[in-house]
Amino acid sequence: MSKCCIRWCCWSGNCGQLDRWWSRLILLRDGKRKWFYANTNALLLRCAVAPLRRCVKHSFIRLPHITMQTIESIPLLRETVQLWRMAGETVAFVPTMGNLHAGHLCLVEEAKQYADRVVVSIFVNPTQFSAGEDFAAYPRTPEDDAEKLRKAGTDLLFLPRAEEVYAKGDITFVEVPGISDDLCGKFRPGHFRGVATVVCKLFNMVQPDVALFGEKDWQQLTVIRRMVADLNLALRIVGIPTVRDPSGLAMSSRNAYLSDDEKRRAAALHRCLLASTSMLEAGVRDYAAIEAAQAETLRGEGFRVDYFAIRRLDDLAEPAANDCKWVVLVAAWLGRARLIDNISLSL
Repeated sequence: MSKCCIRWCCWSGNCGQLDRWWSRLILLRDGKRKWFYANTNALLLRCAVAPLRRCVKHSFIRLPHITMQTIESIPLLRETVQLWRMAGETVAFVPTMGNLHAGHLCLVEEAKQYADRVVVSIFVNPTQFSAGEDFAAYPRTPEDDAEKLRKAGTDLLFLPRAEEVYAKGDITFVEVPGISDDLCGKFRPGHFRGVATVVCKLFNMVQPDVALFGEKDWQQLTVIRRMVADLNLALRIVGIPTVRDPSGLAMSSRNAYLSDDEKRRAAALHRCLLASTSMLEAGVRDYAAIEAAQAETLRGEGFRVDYFAIRRLDDLAEPAANDCKWVVLVAAWLGRARLIDNISLSL
């Protein structure tokens, strides 16, 4: 294998001014394919792309992960992703609202198995919070989040500004009727319209090949899958199993609201879900009785229950007696925290 070091001078023009960017490319020739490894950064993205296109035409280009880029603007995000695309690389996307925990980092690790590059966004979306909810109080830990993502091997952290996501005078929204109106949608009017709208916007900004979401919010995952299918969006949606602490409590950013005693009692959510699936496995099909019994158990633990529901797995419709694929979902308040969880079951 022969190696040669090439110094490549790229020129770009902007309003009559020329910016000169240097990058070092290492050519590794194995007789079949040529690999170009570039030690580059965000400045390279402003280079004229014609020389790179000529390289792509005759070679396989790979621009390796050097360090995580942090980008706030949509144009620079698109330039970065375009450069990866020209190099023949695929892109995985993990949208988040920050205050990252082990569940989010699991999504990042899984994303690396699905694509060459991983983009994570952090954006606390105002349109999915109703009046009186915790938008202002929602935990924001940008420095800690960035460090966790850097250690996890994220390629790009996207931190869009609210005024760029929602331009002045913005009146368009995305809504998935039916499945958005039941369960959490019943108790949080407009929530899933805000979710569908911002996720659709983020998909258009990032243009990923695959996007990963946690299964903890099964209704959200179902809404997004339906939106992607109905709008013919060219990406794959992957659900990743819920990450739990040793007590069974699902990881959530809102767990930070819980006191130590509340965290202990919060484990009852998982126990009630497991009890429900055990009944279904045993052949019990009185769904209403199962729901009522488990909701009462949670109230005995100090919860204020929004719902405890058994639904058909694929579309969240009310199940029939002969159904064999279910998801059991719960949403309940404990102190300041509204907690959601679910378990799916197929027989």
